[in-house]
Order: sequence, then structure tokens, then C-alpha cells
Amino acid sequence: MGTRRAAFPIERTIGADDWDAPEITGADFRRVLFQDVDLTELVDRGSSFEECTFGNVRFNVSEHTDARFLSCLFASCSFFDATFTGCKMTGSVFDGCTYGLLKISGGDWSYVQLQGADLRRSTIEDVRLREADLGGARLEGAALRRCDLSGAWLRGADLTKCDLRGSDLGGLDPADVTLKGAIIDPVQATAVATALGLVVRP
Repeated sequence: MGTRRAAFPIERTIGADDWDAPEITGADFRRVLFQDVDLTELVDRGSSFEECTFGNVRFNVSEHTDARFLSCLFASCSFFDATFTGCKMTGSVFDGCTYGLLKISGGDWSYVQLQGADLRRSTIEDVRLREADLGGARLEGAALRRCDLSGAWLRGADLTKCDLRGSDLGGLDPADVTLKGAIIDPVQATAVATALGLVVRP
């Protein structure tokens, strides 16, 4: 799959032969195209990527801490066993990517587009996902704990056996998602029952 055209002008291109850094700290990239770059096992601390495009980039087993990926496009990238801790991904778009054991802890992923993403067995905890697009996402057996899902789009998402405890489900319409076997707490159970039109009484 070719790289989808970026929403922003590309001012610099980094290809497969231009990258050999196993670790970066506080690096700053803006409007850069990363094409066919292998970032496997990269350790990234506090770097900033703004309006960048990643085409066919391998993030497998990489670790990103307090990094910023603002309004970036990820096209046909792989994130197997990648870890994002306290990162900011506001407004980024994921198109045709693969995940598998993705781990996200803390940070702000508001307005992110993950429509149709296969996030099975991923772990997402304490993450702000306000108005994120998770429509049609596959989250079977995943963990989506203590997340802010205010205004998030979940229509068509498969949450079978997904651990949702502590997450904001106030805007969730049970009729629009698959919830079979999903794990929720008592407070969430009341919210879901209310969404179904039931009256909860002691």
C-alpha cells in the first residue's frame, strides 16, 4: 500500500538508509516524511513529531515516553508490542496499520482516528480519548481501562470480552456496539442500563 498524501507539506524525507539511531531523546521533527524506516526497538524519550507522515514504518517493540505525535499520519505502519507512555497523539490518523499487543499508558489521544483498527489484545489504560474515532474498531479481549471516552465515536466497535472498568461509558449506545462478555464495574453497569432505557432502583 502506498503512502496516503499527507495533509501538510513535506519539508524533508527520511528513508530506510537514513536512519540508524537506536535511541533518541528530545529530538524535534516537523513536516517530515518517514518512508520505509525500521524503528524496531527504538527507545524514544520526549521527542516531538509534528505534522509528520509515516509510511510503512516499523514501530515494533519500540518504547516512547513523553513523546508528541501531533497531527501525524501513520499509513501501513506496524506497532507490534510497541509501548507509548504519557505520549500526546492529538489529531493523528492511523490508516491501514497493524498493531498486536500494543500498550498505551497515560497521555492524550484525543481526536485520533483509529477507525476499523484491529486492537485485539492491546492494553490501553488511563488515556484521554476524547472525540477519538474508534468506529468499527476490534477490541476483543483488549483492556480499555480508566479511559476518558467523552464524545468518542464507537459505532460498530467490537468490545467482546474487553475490560472497560473505570472508563467513561456515558456516551456509549449499547445498541451500536458488541458488548458480549465485556467487563464493567457497578457504576458503568448503571450507565449501560440507563442507556438501554431501564430504570435502576435500589
